[in-house]
Order: sequence, then structure tokens, then C-alpha cells
Amino acid sequence: MSLATLKSRAQLGFASPAVTVEVHLSAGLPAFNLVGLPEACVKEAKERVRSAILNSQYDFPASRITVNLAPADLPKDGGRFDLAIALGILLASDQLKLSPAQTESLLSTEFIAELSLSGALKGVNGLLASAICTKKDRRHLCVSSDNQAEAALVDPKNLHGAHLLSVCQHLLGQTLLEPCQSAATTACCEHSRLGQVNDFAAGRGQQQAKRGLMIAAAGEHNLLMNGPAGCGKTMLAKCLPSIMPKLEPQQQLESLAIRSLVKPLSASDFSSQPPFRQPHHSASLVALIGGANPPKPGEISLAHHGILFLDELPEFSRSALEALREPLEEQQVHIARAGYQSTFPAAFLLVAAMNPCPCGLAFDRGSSCRCSVDTIRRYQQRLSGPLLDRFDLFLALQASPIDGLFTAPTKLSLSSKQALNLVSAARQRALSRQGFSNRWLTGDSLQQYCCMSTDSWDRFYQA
Repeated sequence: MSLATLKSRAQLGFASPAVTVEVHLSAGLPAFNLVGLPEACVKEAKERVRSAILNSQYDFPASRITVNLAPADLPKDGGRFDLAIALGILLASDQLKLSPAQTESLLSTEFIAELSLSGALKGVNGLLASAICTKKDRRHLCVSSDNQAEAALVDPKNLHGAHLLSVCQHLLGQTLLEPCQSAATTACCEHSRLGQVNDFAAGRGQQQAKRGLMIAAAGEHNLLMNGPAGCGKTMLAKCLPSIMPKLEPQQQLESLAIRSLVKPLSASDFSSQPPFRQPHHSASLVALIGGANPPKPGEISLAHHGILFLDELPEFSRSALEALREPLEEQQVHIARAGYQSTFPAAFLLVAAMNPCPCGLAFDRGSSCRCSVDTIRRYQQRLSGPLLDRFDLFLALQASPIDGLFTAPTKLSLSSKQALNLVSAARQRALSRQGFSNRWLTGDSLQQYCCMSTDSWDRFYQA
């Protein structure tokens, strides 16, 4: 056999289009040509594949080798094609002789893994998105052991291997590869995630703010907290994940798929808790929205089905904040670069905190603010009107009295578990009533589900 064909997957944003790896050996001076719009790291596969084959007890053919990654107009990036290229060379050089049944099994399997010089298989980014697409095409995956937890989430029939030699032995029917298994345990994951958030009962006072957080969690309403420094805005925001309902299986899979585009998933990532992202106010537009070339997801996509907390909101760059306006409405972000167009999901709950002035003491009881009226106005005007319109709830906080910080919790001081029960019940009522959260009520649905009586309208206008 001088021609071999295998299946693999590219990574293009959140999509993972199929790629056919064709390997042809012909007579002539020894050469290794790689075509099909490969990026620099794909071209470097030549050296990785050559060393991996030699270190796996096989011979590297002294022939003219041509590797085509089809379709030719699709950009290819990363080391995910290494395993398919190496197997194609071994098949084309007749070092792997498969029976018709083994060949049929080969064509129903896609190979995604990077090779080390020793022939060991290494994990790649974005494997979960590829596994989802592979299952839709009714094929199975062969991946590195580093990626087996991600592949097992989608299809337990996916296989994993640790070395090129073990994959070859599997194809020959000598030693079969083991199915992928998730190494994450629920108890370990929940403990690791809950250790990063605060409990509602830990905060003393601020009962009105806690009520606002519960309303925001129940209706998925964007929330802006404004108050002096030290009044507890950041602490309250970090309590929010503890009162958010757990993710549905499909939501968890989407969230994990986005995170896998940035780095291979670890055991701590497999949690049903909503993601909580808190970028520093020095974050750039690309870091917040996504970008680069090829495009990568930003913080708003990493917070998909979770919470994006922007502390010190006016300190963020204006361009980064203005870029939030479209994703907040569309629940996705479209990124266009030269040769790349990608769309990432971005359905997140935006929670922000800000001080009333640069020194943070304006409107605080018993404190003297050093900022002039013009300084306060310029500071607050860093946030545009269209951005402020995206916030559904505004909370004006004041510092809690000192004597109230040392008193025992009252009946009004709910724990996170108690608040979560109330939030879950409110969400369930909204879902049973209109099928979605209150945040997405439009004009027609407001009239249908939340129509006010005549007396209510009169009171509304009088207010």
C-alpha cells in the first residue's frame, strides 16, 4: 500500500471540522512534504513524527512522502494531527498490514493526539469540542491518556493510549486499547470548587444587598453594586456562586468544551457548579472578549452559564467595557480575523462593583471624601449610558455599623443552602410559567406573563 487515509479533526474556534489525512509514498529522493494550509506548528510535525516512528521500533521510509490535510482551504493549527500522520506513514509503507475488518474499524475512528519524540501521546486543547462533533458523525475517537477524561464525557466507547506503539498494536488486534474513563469524582470536584466561594452566612449585615443578589440569581439579572470601599461588595459577589443552581448536564458540557479550548481539563474542572470568572481591571479587550489569531475564547466565554464579576468597574478600559454590549444582548460573540471567523457562546450573568468616587469614600456616613464634584462626575462618566442600560439591578451599599459586625446572626441571615433553595424555587416557577428566566422577558411576554392590574399601573405612575 502506497496510499493511506485516516480521519482527524481541526480546531476552528468553538467548531471542530473534520479533516482527512492522506499519506502517499512514491519513488524519488527522500522528502517529507506537508500540504493543506498547515500553520508553522503543524509543519513541525515532520520532525516529531520521524523521531516518534524510529523510537517506536519502526522504520522511517526513505521515500518521497506527501501528506495532504483536506480540505485544503481550512487552516490547520496545533499538534493534533501528529498521530494520524504517523499512522498513515506506517500504513502506506506496509509496516502495518490490516485485515478488511481492521481497515473498516480504522475508518470509523478519528485520531487526535500530539506526539513526543519518544512516541508518547500528549494531550491537545479543544478535545471536548472535537469529541462532540465526532459523536454527531457516529465515529469514535482515539486520544492521548491526558485527554481521556474529556473524551469519556461524550462517548464511553472512545479509546485512549499512552504511546504510538500501543495504538499500532491495537490496530493489529494484538493488545486492545482501554476505553476512556473520567478520573474526576463528584465529591472531590464539588469540594474543590466550593472552597473558592464564600457562604452567605459569613457576611454580617447588608440584608438588602443579599436580597438583591438572590433576585439576580433567580432571574439571571445583571447586577451593579455601588458603595464605598470596604462595605463588602467583593465579598458579596463571591457569595453568588454558592446560591446559583447547579448546571444541567448539557450546560456543563458546553462550559467544559469552552475551557478545553484554552487548556486540557484537569479533575478540578469537572464540576456542576457555575463558573465564576474575576478578571483584573487591567485585562485587555482581547482577554475579556476573546481574539488572537487563531481566535481563542475570552473571559466572557469562559463564564458561559456562569458569572462574570468585574470589580472596580470604572478602572477597566473603555474599549473593553463597550465591547460587552453586544454579547450581553446576543449571548454570543463573533470574532473576525484575517482568515478566521469564529463564534463563541457567551451567556453569562454580569456582576460588577464600583466605588462612588476615586477615593471610595463619597456618600459614606462618617467619612470625609477628598474628591471634588467634578472629579466624582468624571469618574462616574467612565461608564457609558448604553452599558449601564445592560444592568437590570442597581444596589447602593453603605458600610455596616461596627457594632453589627460582632452580633450573632439573626433569623434574617440566610445561609447559602437556604438561599439556594429559595433561588431554585423561584427559577422553577419562572420556567414553569414562561419557559425561560425573567431576564429574557420581552415586551410581548411581559404583557402575557407579568401584566399589571389597573391599580398597579396607577401606583407605578404616581411613584
